[in-house]
Amino acid sequence: MQPSSPPAGKVSRRAGGAPTISDVARLAGVSPMTVSRVINGESNVRPTTRDQVNAAITTLNYAPNSAARSLAGAGQIRIGLLYSNPSAGFLSEFLLGSLDQAARSDVQIVVEKCELGEHEIEVTKHLIAGRIDGIVLPPPLCEARAVLDLLAEARIPTVSVASGVPSDEVLAVRIDDREAALTMTRHIMALGHRRIGFITGNPNLSASERRLEGYAAALEEAGIAVDPSLIAHGLYTYRSGLDAAEELLGLADPPSAIFSSNDDMAAATVAVAHRRGLDVPGDLTVCGFDDTTLSTTIWPELTTIHQPIADMSRAALELLLSEIRGARGLDASLRHRWLDYTLIRRQSDAAPRQRPRHHPA
Repeated sequence: MQPSSPPAGKVSRRAGGAPTISDVARLAGVSPMTVSRVINGESNVRPTTRDQVNAAITTLNYAPNSAARSLAGAGQIRIGLLYSNPSAGFLSEFLLGSLDQAARSDVQIVVEKCELGEHEIEVTKHLIAGRIDGIVLPPPLCEARAVLDLLAEARIPTVSVASGVPSDEVLAVRIDDREAALTMTRHIMALGHRRIGFITGNPNLSASERRLEGYAAALEEAGIAVDPSLIAHGLYTYRSGLDAAEELLGLADPPSAIFSSNDDMAAATVAVAHRRGLDVPGDLTVCGFDDTTLSTTIWPELTTIHQPIADMSRAALELLLSEIRGARGLDASLRHRWLDYTLIRRQSDAAPRQRPRHHPA
């Protein structure tokens, strides 16, 4: 759809002078504050109004000036992003989304690596001392109690991303992990699989528990008892996926499908299957979760749950900026934002190959 044309209006500015935000506002027929909201990427602007402002900006060839914004407001907003994620694919997409939204919103992102334990306190205190305006916490730090308590004490707006059960005290962006895992397990069963292995994620994260709940719920609704021997424990790392896959495929009656709680562990499962001479998906269906770049850089490409990681990081920044820029005390229904997941089917799943019936020794 083409942007609607701005209302006709006279634009008065000094000949030869650069257009100002007031010039844009006059041409678009809105207030300078509305123009500022559009420029800063805030979401509380009607689409038609946003189109009018953008059309006026294009007409005038207006370029926002960071220095002028600093004089008009309280300076450029600085957002801290603390990360400690074992999945390089997840982290890469999260950072790309955050940096993209930061550029759109003219905010500065301060990225800090933060290992869980004593280091998390040190890094968080350092950011607080550096006058950070807000903090974004991707997993696993999204549920790091010591970090959350420090930020709450300092009254710094915080957004938790990808937590299965985020605290009511913070802003949050997430998907429905339980429903996503239930959807994938139903898909695997629809292919004809009945012995389905599951590799859990980090036990300290609520998202891991929610994904396990979804797997179990799908089996139970199909009348299949949950077999504890088919549940192996991982930590969202490739290494833990190797160990978990060895455990499952080493069973006397191994599963015909394995659903891993992230793509790193699913990729490790494919590697173990190949080492054992198993064809994926002919002998073993393997499915993942997240849809990181790794899911399409291995062979076969992974069937997986698409968690919109980059969009989640963008939404987290938008939510945080709304809180910082004067909308503190957002309505409870707006403080936690849900995004949609999608099941992406590729080449790593198939109907189970017929096997001889297992006879116990």
